[in-house]
Amino acid sequence: MDRSHLQHQILYMRRSLFDQGYLDKEQFIQLEELQDEANPNFVEEIVSLFYNDSARLIQNIEQTLCSRPIDFVKLDDILHQFKGSSSSIGAKKLKDACTQFGEYCTAQNVDGCITTLQVVKQEYAILRRRLENYFQMVRQAGQAETA
Repeated sequence: MDRSHLQHQILYMRRSLFDQGYLDKEQFIQLEELQDEANPNFVEEIVSLFYNDSARLIQNIEQTLCSRPIDFVKLDDILHQFKGSSSSIGAKKLKDACTQFGEYCTAQNVDGCITTLQVVKQEYAILRRRLENYFQMVRQAGQAETA
């Protein structure tokens, strides 16, 4: 695949992440603006840290939901961490799902929490898959540039 076609695909993918609401455009662009020649993979590294942190937080949420009685204060604290982490990379749909989860948590609605956790996990999986594809193309473009 030639470099200009690859660059076009990268721009299209990035735009679709914004247009479909997976990423908050302003937040993600702010993150991209922190990337420079000294740290050319900054955004991908931050997103990778987000993946690691998110996997731990989702596991903690699941464990807290399984405990009896459910500690809704602890659950809300974990959820706020996850929401903040999602917001920091601009993960809009994921942040919105966390907000909904938080409302069920505040109402101590166990069924709502369980249902919304599935939505959170689904949004996380979709975002991760799409961003991994995006960064893979970005790396390919970088390799084509240096070749």
